[in-house]
Parts: sequence; C-alpha cells; structure tokens
Amino acid sequence: MCGPKDPKARGTKLEAASHPARLLLPSPPLSVTLATRHHRSASDPTVPSRPTSLSRAAARRGREDEELPFLQALHAKPARFLFPSLKAYELPSSTTLLTTALLLFLLFASQLILIPRLAPYFRQPIQPPLFCPAPVSNPFLQQLYCRAPDHRVGTLYGSSQNSMALAAAAERVAAEFEYSAQDVNRGVQEFMREMDEGLGKQGATMSQIPTYVTAVPNGTEKGLYMAVDLGGTNFRVCSIQLHGNSTFSLTQSKVKIPQELMVAKTSKELFAFLAKQIETFLKTHHNDHYVNHVEKRRRKGSLFEGTHDEEVFHLGFTFSFPVQQSGINKGTLIRWTKGFDIKDTIGKDVCALLQKEIDALDLPVKVAALVNDTVGTLMARSYTSPGKTGTLLGAIFGTGTNGAYVEKLARVTKLKKVGAGKQDVDDSTGEMIINTEWGSFDNHLSVLPNTPYDKSLDAESNNPGIQMFEKRVSGMFLGEILRRALVGLIKDPSVPLFSDEHSNQNDVHSTTNIHDNSPLWSQWALDTSFLSIASADNTAGLKNTRQTLDSDYGVSAPSAEDAEAVRLIASAVGKRAARLSAVAIAAVILSTGKLQHPTDIATTNNATLEVNEDEVVDVGVDGSLVEFYPNFEEFIREALREVEGIGKEGERRVRIGIAKDGSGVGAALIALVADRAMRASSSPNASSAAAGAGGLAGFFTQFLSDLNRNLRVRV
Repeated sequence: MCGPKDPKARGTKLEAASHPARLLLPSPPLSVTLATRHHRSASDPTVPSRPTSLSRAAARRGREDEELPFLQALHAKPARFLFPSLKAYELPSSTTLLTTALLLFLLFASQLILIPRLAPYFRQPIQPPLFCPAPVSNPFLQQLYCRAPDHRVGTLYGSSQNSMALAAAAERVAAEFEYSAQDVNRGVQEFMREMDEGLGKQGATMSQIPTYVTAVPNGTEKGLYMAVDLGGTNFRVCSIQLHGNSTFSLTQSKVKIPQELMVAKTSKELFAFLAKQIETFLKTHHNDHYVNHVEKRRRKGSLFEGTHDEEVFHLGFTFSFPVQQSGINKGTLIRWTKGFDIKDTIGKDVCALLQKEIDALDLPVKVAALVNDTVGTLMARSYTSPGKTGTLLGAIFGTGTNGAYVEKLARVTKLKKVGAGKQDVDDSTGEMIINTEWGSFDNHLSVLPNTPYDKSLDAESNNPGIQMFEKRVSGMFLGEILRRALVGLIKDPSVPLFSDEHSNQNDVHSTTNIHDNSPLWSQWALDTSFLSIASADNTAGLKNTRQTLDSDYGVSAPSAEDAEAVRLIASAVGKRAARLSAVAIAAVILSTGKLQHPTDIATTNNATLEVNEDEVVDVGVDGSLVEFYPNFEEFIREALREVEGIGKEGERRVRIGIAKDGSGVGAALIALVADRAMRASSSPNASSAAAGAGGLAGFFTQFLSDLNRNLRVRV
C-alpha cells in the first residue's frame, strides 16, 4: 500500500490515528491549513496543491519573524519608478508624456542642426598625407612629393645614412627640371615673337606653314572618305563615314613601319610600302568597290578615263613632318623628324610621291589633301566639339609635339612671298589654319631649359641643334631624359641607387644589382610609358615600379627607396614637359586674342555663331602624354594660371578636350573640303549657275548633288 513520501506527512497521519477522538472534534481551519500547506498529498487529491492567500500571509509573517534585521529593512523599502506617479497599473500623465516628447525632439534637432554647425570649431586640423614629407627647401620638390599618389611609405626619409644620401641625390636631380612661373612667362613672350616672325618670312625658326584650309567643320558634313596617317613609327589606313551630326563611323588597319624603311636610300621604297598597305585595306574592307574598279580599268585602259569621279576614293594624307605646303594637296618635305632619315625625299612633293605609287597599283584612290596630324586634330575636334564655338587650336603631345591654329589671313603676310596664286587661296572667310611646327621653337635656347641630360641627348640624336622644344616635351624623348638622369646617379659612387652593401639593407632581403645587359645602359631603351607607371604608382612599397624595373629593365630586387627616388625624378621630367606645353598653348591664345573674341572663328557653313558656354576657348589635344600621363592637364592648367594675360579667370575659360582620331577623321574632313573645291573649280558654269539660282533652289541643288554622290559611293 502506497503511503506518502514526506516523513512529516507520515507523522501527521500516525498522530491522527493514535488519537481518534481528536478527529471527531471540530478544529480551527487555520491549524489544519498550516499542517498541509507545504505539500500536496500523493494519495488524497482533494488536498489543495497551492496555499491560499491566508496561508501565504501567515507564511510571510512566519518568514519575517525568522529573517535577519538587514533583510527586513531591505524588504521594507518602497518600489521606485521612472515617474513618481507611475504605478504598476497606471500610465504616465499627459503632461509627463508631452514633456518627455519635447525633450526628445529638442535632442534630435540639436543633432541635425546645432552640432554640425559647431563641429568645425572643434574639428582637428587636417594633417598632411603620410607620404608628404616635412617641407623641403625647394617648393618645386615639395609639390612633387605632395601631389604624388598615396602609397605605403618606404624608408627614403628614414635616418639611415644610405637613405638620406639617396634622398638628397634624387632631390638634387629633380630640382634641375624646375621651370618656374617666371620662366613660363619669358617662354610665352618668346613664343609669340617667333610666331609673328614665322608669319612674315620663310626660313624662320618656327615655320608657321600655311595649310590653305580656310575654315573648320561645324559637325554637319557628310560623306565617305579615306585617310592615311604617317605619324611616326606606325602607318594607318582608314575609311570614314561622316554622318552629318557630329558623329562618324571608322574602319581602320595599322602596321608598323620597318626600321630599314625609315632610313631607306630612296623615297620609292617607303612610299611603295605605303601604297601596298592601301591596296590591302581596300581588298579587305571595300573589296566590291576595288574589284569593280579593276574590271573597268581593264576595259578602259586608263586609270581615270571613263571613270566617274564619284567612284574614286578621295584621300586625306596625314603627313606628320615639316613640309612647305603650296596648295591643299601639294607640299614639299623640309626635313625628317621622329627617327626618319631619307635624304632623297627632302625637297620633293610627298603627295605626288604617294600618288605615283598608288597609280602603279591601279588603285581607285586620289590624294585630295595633304594634312598635318595637328591640323587633323584641330578639324576633328571642331567637328565633334560641343556648342557652336569653333576650335582655336589643335595640339599633339605624343611621340612628337606640334600645334595648328586658326589665324587671321591678313597676318599671314608671307603668302605673297611664296608665290601663292589667288586660285590657291580662298579668302572668303578671312582666316587660314596655320601649322606652327612648334617643335623647333627656340632652337637657339634663349628661354628653354638645358640640363646636362638635355645636352647629351641632343648631341647624340639624329638631328642635333634642331627640334629643341620637341626634345623636352614629346614622348619620344622623355624616357631617354629619365634614363640619362638615372645612369648619372648609378655611376656616382656616393649615391646608393640600385646598390646594397648586404641584403639586410633591402626590404626584400635580397641584394640589388643591375645586369650587364640591362636596357638602362642602351640609348632610347627606356620607354616613356615607364614615366607614367612610376608617377602613378600607389601600390604598397611602390610594387609596380619595382616589378617593372626588375622584369623590363634588368634591375634585380630594387628596394622601395630606389623606386621612390625613380618616381621623384620621373615626376619632375613629366611636370616640366607639361609646363613647357602650357607655354605654347598660352602663346597661341594671347597672340590671337581669342580670350576677348572666342567665337570669332569661321566654320565651313559660315554660319552666324552664338556665344556659347560662357565664351570658352576650345582647344583640341591628342597624344599619349596628355591622355595617359598622370596630372599632365593639371600641370598645364597650373602653368596657364601663372601666365600674365590669362590668370585664373582666363584659365577657367579654356576648354581642353581630347580629339578622338584626329589624324584619321581630320584628314577625311580636309579631303571633303578639297573634293568640294575641286568639283567647284572643274565646273565653273555649273557652280555659277547654282550661285545665280541662290536661295532655296541653290540649297536643293547642292543637297541633291551630295545625296547622289553618297548613294553612288555606297553602291
């Protein structure tokens, strides 16, 4: 028989059983309840499982009698609430809620309004970046340091003797490339003087060659034309479809000029190679047109006999070398540059040389215009630039450097001296594009900088004594200038460049050395692209620069200090080139007075121009330096602000834009101008009749003629 497990309960039952008379008497409820309050009987479900409120009160009084005094005091403390009037079952009053909400609103408003306004007064001053060292004595060097990309600093500015010696040597060499604001202004004045001299006579230091192009495009021109570009080490063949809405479609091919042809004995070798590339391009991209022409050629027996002029591609020949131009498709070579040296070509008409080799291959191509790449850049920029303001200047800053700009025809006084006939000059616009050939600026070195590295480069070049401006600005020479500066430091025993006494001095724990066959020992072996790599390097420890030195230039395990020294000198060479470029741009702007009259530039439709975009002066640029070298345009603008007559206000109005494919599209645009001129001159009666008709009839006559021609070319 199961009994209760609790011994106290068992004792209670036994006690009741031993005194049966006590069970018959009525007992006070409290005593019975107290006897059973601590448990629930397992055998009697009627016994309550929880004590009643009366039992709880009695139990509490029992516990309080047994509690220690400090516990009794603790239990006697009243409950505390956040709000004094708040009870467990009460909500705060409306006044309390309103006060609390107002306080929260004021706190939130102060976060939004008051604290931001007061923050600048408590903000710590901005510290210079970690890679910008303490001010050095030369502001030019200080700016080179502080405008370099951020990177994890090495120990070039550390306290070791080798680090300090290398830092001092690098700063000394970099300081030699400083071109101050005073130098810039002196350069601008001399540049303007040589511009005026070149406009008035032949044989001036700056050639100032008339191009016989008397207007720039306005974006409405249409047609399908060809262009070839001999601009340096590559030869490019293009066909360009002008859509008439400032856009175009281009198809092209490019081939490298073999080194032996750049110094060939006769002109025929080079120009026959160029004509062969044109033939290959036509067979690849315009084969139907080429095959139809060959069939007609067989039947007629003559290249152009019986062949409509519309079936011949009119070609613009971009020839990026100094020529004496006597017509829109006539020009004799003055001298070679950019590594070319074919003496047989000097003094000959380069358009005639190319046309002769084209005819020898029976190609449906006619050389319609001789184009300098800088003139092409100007034309292409004006065709695609925003607004109605014509482009003032086209400039090349790449393998070479040159500029072409729009000049008043009245200032080109040497046109009469060179025997230009009235039929060769269109004076209807009163302007003409001038090819400056500014690479020869200041050949006598009156204002140009002349470091020991410039002197040795010029002495060992193919054309010593000339193209002195180009040898300090163009990409063909900047890499060689840097190479000579680095070799000078390497050969100096007191300068620890690319040398370690032991591997512990190198952060890669390997001794630095230069291989015997390193390109650093060879002339022209340091490519100018390395300047961009070094100047833009922001990797930890200048990793990119060090890897390039190791993989491309035979310098094993160069240290971070070596890379930082190289970057400082490379930045100085590039910055000087940009500031010299600003001299040329500023001189053209001031000489033409376009800051005062920016819209005074004729376009092909001779439209009335409107002031656009706060009277900006538009400048088109092309070339790897201005497009890829870090901060090149910023350095140009910095120098423009320092020029008297331009300043900060004038610099803001100069818009510098990349001219996409200037040598191709620009040449096509000039071929279009030449094509129109030739058609007008070959049919004077038709043109006079059209002019007589005038008004709407003349417009539709020209429109139908252009439409018919375009359809024939496409077919």
